[in-house]
Parts: sequence; C-alpha cells; structure tokens
Amino acid sequence: MSDFPEFVLSTKENSLKVSRAAEAGKLREIGSRLYTTHMFEDRTALVRRNIWKIVPLYFPDAIVADRTALEQKPASDGSVFLIAKTKRDVELPGCVIRSRKGHDRIEGDYPMRVNLYCTSLARTFVENMIPSRSRSGIARTASRSEIETHLLKHYRTGGETGINILRDQIKKVGSELGLIDEARQLGSMIGALIATQEAKLSAPAVLAHVSGEPYDLQRIDLFNKVYDLLRGRAPQAPLLSTLSPEGKINQAFFEAYFSNFIEGTEFELDEAQDIVFNGAIPKERPADAHDIVGTFEAVSDPNDNGRVPHNFDDFIELLKQRNKRIMNARPEKSPGQFKTKENRFGVVTFVKPEDVIGTLKEGFKIHQRLDSAMDRAIFMMFLVAEVHPFNDGNGRTARIMMNAELTTSKETRIIIPTVYRSNYLEGLRMTTNAGDPNALIRTLEFAQRYVHAINWSTLQRATSFLTKTNAFVRPEVGDREAIRLRLPRPEDDDGDGSGGSMSGGPKL
Repeated sequence: MSDFPEFVLSTKENSLKVSRAAEAGKLREIGSRLYTTHMFEDRTALVRRNIWKIVPLYFPDAIVADRTALEQKPASDGSVFLIAKTKRDVELPGCVIRSRKGHDRIEGDYPMRVNLYCTSLARTFVENMIPSRSRSGIARTASRSEIETHLLKHYRTGGETGINILRDQIKKVGSELGLIDEARQLGSMIGALIATQEAKLSAPAVLAHVSGEPYDLQRIDLFNKVYDLLRGRAPQAPLLSTLSPEGKINQAFFEAYFSNFIEGTEFELDEAQDIVFNGAIPKERPADAHDIVGTFEAVSDPNDNGRVPHNFDDFIELLKQRNKRIMNARPEKSPGQFKTKENRFGVVTFVKPEDVIGTLKEGFKIHQRLDSAMDRAIFMMFLVAEVHPFNDGNGRTARIMMNAELTTSKETRIIIPTVYRSNYLEGLRMTTNAGDPNALIRTLEFAQRYVHAINWSTLQRATSFLTKTNAFVRPEVGDREAIRLRLPRPEDDDGDGSGGSMSGGPKL
C-alpha cells in the first residue's frame, strides 16, 4: 500500500518526503505542486476525472460557485469557478481552477466532497445573474439564455410545485446576499415559464415551451453531436444502386424480413416468402404476418420508398403514413398516431409524449442542414429511433425513413441482417447513452457496403449469398461463436443460386 493518497499537494511540511517518493518512482508530478500515485494515465484525463478530489487540496473549504455550480462540471474550456479565501488561478492539465473572494457559506450550501462545498440551487441561480465578462476563457457566470434553460430543466423535473418552492428560496437568498434585483428578475423568468406573468425570454428551448411545443433539451444536444460528427467526416463516394426491377423486389423482401426480425417478429424464410408473395397468412399469427406484409409494401412501393420530406409538415405526414402502413393490423397500437404514454427500451426512456412534436421539429431542422444522402439517412434513422414517437413500429419506421433518403439519391439501401442485429443495437446504445455515434455510423456504412455487394437478381441467388456470408446466423449464436457478417467473395457466387433455396433455407 502506498504511503500517500492518490493525489497529494507538495507543501513546506511534506516537500522532502514528496520529492523523494517522486525520485523513487512512487509519485508522479502532474501539475503545479500536484503529485499522484497514478503513474501512467494521461494527465489531462486524470485531472478531469478527479477534479473534485484535487480542488480542495489547493483551496480547502472552498465553495463551488457561479457557472460551475450551475453546470456541475468544468466549463467547456476547463474552467472551475470557486469562492475561496484568496483570488488566483491554478492551471492544471485540462482544467483551470479560478477562485474569487465572496460571501461565505449560507443556509442551503452543501458539502460536495470532504473540505469542498457547493452553493445551494437558489444561490447558484442568483449569483449567476451577476454579469461577468470573459477575459481569458469562458465567462464566470452563465448568460441569461443559459439561466432560462436551466430553470426550464428544473421546472420539467419538479413541476410547478418545485419551481415555486425554488422561487421562494431565490427571493430569500437574494435578500441575504444583497442581490434583490437579481432575485426579482429570476422570479419574473419563473413566472413567464409557468404563464403567471409576462417577461422577455430568449432561450430557444424556453420559447418553444412557452409557445406550446416543448422539446427534449438533452436529445437536441445529442442530435447536434451526431450532426457535428457527420459534417466533420471526409466526403464519402456514394454507392449507387443498379438493381433491376426484379432485383429491387427481391431486396425489398429481405429488407422487410430482416427489419421485422430486429423487432422480434420471426418466421422461417420459406414461410415469410409464402406470406409476402402468396398471401398465405398463418391463422395462429395473422398480426405478425401483416407486419411483414406492411413493411414489404412500404419498402417496395416505387411511389413511396423514395419520398423524402421537404418541410416539417411533409416529415410528420410521411412518418405517420409509413407507421400506419406497417402497423395497420394492430389497431390496439394506434398505428400512425403519436404516443400518449412514455415508452422505453431497457434502461432508456424515450422522449415524453408532450415533447414529441417539438423534438421532431428541432431535430428535423438539424437534418435539413446535412448535405450528403448517407449523412441525412443516418441522421434521419437516429432521429426517429431516439424520439420513438409511436407506440410500436418505431424501429421499422426509422429504417424506412432512412432508406428513403438513399433511394431518392439512387443510392444503395441499408439492411441489417439477423447476425448484425447486436452491432446495430449496440451502435444505437452507444449513441444514446454515451453520446458517441461512431459505432452506429460504422455499422450502417458497413451494412450499406454489404447490401451493395449482394447479387439480388433472384431470390435463390440472394439467399445463397446471404447464407454464405452468415446473414441468417442468430445474433446470440454469432456473439457466442464469433461468427460475423462478412462481405461476399467471388467464390460465394455459384451462378444459379443452387447453394441455397427458399424451401431449404435457414430455419429462423
């Protein structure tokens, strides 16, 4: 066990001991007089991850305040704002601790860590109303628009009762700190939020809320991250589709087949062919069969499968129309109608019903700024999947909307085969939970390359290619046995599709 805690500040009292430990390789210097027992991790990452352990070493009993108290993390430029006994800046890898003198702790300020405190929520809002200028980095206090947005978040969490309690606390703190006018302005903002008084508001999310079209702020932040990554990519050469009319029908069959498998609607391959092409609806599973038929009709209809929205009204109309077409056999799911209750998948709760229209509208604005068909397709799929606007059929609707963006530009559509389901869902999960869309983008790009390489000229030939490239392997088997989807090779083409037939195909 080390003789030191994981972070130690060199002082007059311990400097000799610390320097000897550093010489012996037991400590590593990572900042001004700051040493750590972590010997190999990147210094910037280490400091950012442990900033609340480090701050009280430099400023014991300091109070986290201003912008930092509002955001509960270092600012975008790494600034951490404090109230302390001295005014100075401490520069560290990835962070700058910026202290100022100010009012000591008051009722409601709370311990954040050992020897470190944070201003109460009410005090945080009041002190952020004091204007500040950015001299070397971000401003110490938040802008009015940022404050409005944070008030909205608390209103959405605590409701009218919670925001009224906060308003009373703000009034009391303002009086105690001598910031009565700042508290009064905050009271007016809150009154405008809950429609009890008029006040000038500026934050886009707040204006949308007041106008009756609120949106999910976190989701819009996430959509902007996806947009930034898509726009920052190098231009991609489009994969243009050259399918014959028959090839398009064959591809559409497998698109519908696999898209329904992702959602848990599983049929044997020959049974699915009988359902789609011969109208053989099994008596024991009529709704499941109609799901596949509805999806096939949507993706094979030349008058619809390339239609893309030109404005928000078009977008909503297409969404509802396509969802209704897919889910028409399930009236209990209200096909084509936006949800009225929250829906979730695992630990993810999707956009609240009251936020659906506003979130779709703001997301669609972002979508319209993208240039390439592939970028628009990826963004469109994630937008619809992340909002989850319907009671059911959201994934299928999202993928149809995605592929319409590609078809209208005559590019190859994207299909997610059975074995690739885990990759696809993990890409969605990483984007939603970690704000990292890289895996999702790579997954969809590979899926498009894969579809582009398959020979769709006949159902038999396509089945042969799909079988040999592991498309039908169940995802749990693929994960367990390390079987992956692979691109076709020349030797996979037997010329007539005899390597696989619809009647003797995989049993799924």
